[in-house]
Amino acid sequence: MFSGIVEEYATVVAVEKEQQNMHITLTCSFVNELSIDQSISHNGVCLTVVDITDDHYTVTAMHETISRSNIGLFAIGDKVNVERSMVMNGRLDGHIVQGHVDQTALCTEIRDAEGSYYFRFRYHFDREMVKRGYFAVDKGSITVNGVSLTVCDPDKDSFEVAIIPYTYEHTNFHTLKIGSVVNIEFDIIGKYLTRMNQLLESED
Repeated sequence: MFSGIVEEYATVVAVEKEQQNMHITLTCSFVNELSIDQSISHNGVCLTVVDITDDHYTVTAMHETISRSNIGLFAIGDKVNVERSMVMNGRLDGHIVQGHVDQTALCTEIRDAEGSYYFRFRYHFDREMVKRGYFAVDKGSITVNGVSLTVCDPDKDSFEVAIIPYTYEHTNFHTLKIGSVVNIEFDIIGKYLTRMNQLLESED
């Protein structure tokens, strides 16, 4: 479980494909605090540490994860937003993030807001998925590349988020361009409420 408050961005130093799996080696400031089997969010994807060597650590992504996220696009030198799992007696500064990316979205617009920025993202609209709670709502929470954000101006298949200078500089948002692919996770509470409503309606 994560909060969507990114600690920093890690740098990809190696990528190795093995059959349908992908081993990604990264470096960041807290490598010496990690342990094997620890869960870390990478651009919003929960991955398990499988190896630690000096100032590098390695995680493995399987085909299902690669197909639903931008993990398969990782290349040496890429900056990846990372967050270690929540401490249960700590503050929830963002929102409840599972680290289970729902799908990817495409950056379609970046606007300067006199110091801050607005980013618009478009995702694939699927009516059946919407019925299960996979959609964005105005002022609701959403996770973009592991960052907990508030939705602005949503429509059927797109939404906007506002990024303050600190978030822009300390996450990989400053690397995004028009056409960049990001990971999104819709709010789990919305999914539960939608499912509950479906079950109640089916009993009527």
